[in-house]
Amino acid sequence: MTDAQTRLAAVKHKIAEAEKTAGRAAGSTRLIAVSKTFPAEAIEPVLAAGQRIFGENRVQEAAAKWPGLMEKYPDAELHLIGPLQTNKVRPAVNMFHAIHTLDRDRLAAALAKEIAKQGRHPELFVEVNTGDEEQKAGVAPSEAAAFVERCRAEHGLEISGLMCIPPFHEDPGPHFALLAKLAGECGVRDLSMGMSADYETAIAHGATRVRVGSAIFGARG
Repeated sequence: MTDAQTRLAAVKHKIAEAEKTAGRAAGSTRLIAVSKTFPAEAIEPVLAAGQRIFGENRVQEAAAKWPGLMEKYPDAELHLIGPLQTNKVRPAVNMFHAIHTLDRDRLAAALAKEIAKQGRHPELFVEVNTGDEEQKAGVAPSEAAAFVERCRAEHGLEISGLMCIPPFHEDPGPHFALLAKLAGECGVRDLSMGMSADYETAIAHGATRVRVGSAIFGARG
């Protein structure tokens, strides 16, 4: 086994243990292996070990390295977990199975148009800025329910869930709890939350998707 395969197995074990501790059904949390910045040759061993869901931050980077991998592993899923510019919506809808960073009406309108044109329906997650951080993307918690409703009523989009990235130096638990509460208010089921340092905490608060990169692939250069 490669180092990445060994780390992947350890992460999967910890996810299973966290589900058990939280009294949740086994397999109720899906692992997104965050492969951003890593080349195809670093990703392939993780694919070979059975991992099928991967997260990328940039449309162009994903387009450069994933077509060859997808030929070998056609059942792989790509999730966009970085910010999406409206001028990249067309390739994003074409390439990604899920988009985790829907955060403004202009983007919702562009996605609706492209989804209708292509007939592809990626899962959509609304990003919530749970810490109300000025430098961060995401809808304010107080605006989340209204924004989700606009996405449905005005843009005709189906929203699968909510996503957040808690402030770096704060306890993530209250942020995960807030996102779970907002999901109930918005009438969505899925919660994309938790990264390498805190995915077990996220699972305890109901995460259905965890985004784990360095704990699988190692430190980024």
